Amino acid sequence: MPVEVVCVASWNVDLIAHIPQPLERGQTRMANALARLPGGKGSNAAIAAARQGAKVGLIARIGGDDFGNMGLDLWAREGIDSQHVVRGAGETNGTALILVYEDGDNSIAVYPGAGAGLNAAHVQAALGMLAHARVVMASCEVPLAATQTAFETARAHGVLTLLNPAPAMPIPDALWPLIDVLTPNEGELLMLAGAADIDTASHQLLQRGVGAVVVTLGERGCTLYRPKAAPLRVPGHTLDVLDTIGAGDTFTGTLAAALARKAPWPEALHWANAAAALSTQAHGAVSAMPTAEQVRTFLSSTGDTQAGSFSPDVPPAPTRAPES
Repeated sequence: MPVEVVCVASWNVDLIAHIPQPLERGQTRMANALARLPGGKGSNAAIAAARQGAKVGLIARIGGDDFGNMGLDLWAREGIDSQHVVRGAGETNGTALILVYEDGDNSIAVYPGAGAGLNAAHVQAALGMLAHARVVMASCEVPLAATQTAFETARAHGVLTLLNPAPAMPIPDALWPLIDVLTPNEGELLMLAGAADIDTASHQLLQRGVGAVVVTLGERGCTLYRPKAAPLRVPGHTLDVLDTIGAGDTFTGTLAAALARKAPWPEALHWANAAAALSTQAHGAVSAMPTAEQVRTFLSSTGDTQAGSFSPDVPPAPTRAPES
């Protein structure tokens, strides 16, 4: 089975400490728990897509130590194609320092490590995989030059592109028109557009050439903005949250899997909302990501009929423009 979703991926090891509330400058607190878990926005999104039934491949650069072995072992267990993962011998892997608070929210500092060396040549070496994919996705945890090359290649072969612009940073003017789907959260959206509200900000990014903006809003769900169309607001799910680590990555990866199968927008967004909500029910990112069957069961329990017809077992023909 050919790869359907290609992720230009970051790989990090998450060092997670649980503390009651955010630290003030210069303050030290005792942590309630400490964990070392797999992470990285790209790796997380790739795993989320794979658990929804998509065949996933990675383009990544990782370090040569035991943390790198952790990533390769994880992707093998998840059935993810890692033939285009390059190792930097003697280099440190990406590492995320994460503080999780009692209300489930978190703060994160990321050191990219070997991932900072991912470049256009690494992407070009994966031309065959990119050209036959249905969706190519990336985040801002990888060098934007690598993402630019991947999206240019995808555009040349009619492949849908999806960017999760996190962590938020300035995007080159040449990259905006290559983005078919952008998935920022509210804060990232407002920073990227320099606007005060999500309606204005989303329309500004559409004017820069983005095909569709999907703003994630936590338990409030998400809103889809497209040129010449009214916003589509999809409600979320209110659940007791253990932590929100990886929720945005789960949303992005699940959305990519749905779009790779040409799911219409309402169905794809309901499915991604549900997967993201379920991902808050356990600690860490990968450990909390649901399977397609778990999402289907959850949606059935809520009486949600918008996404009930989604079938990860029947892939239609690829398309660059998601259906309405």
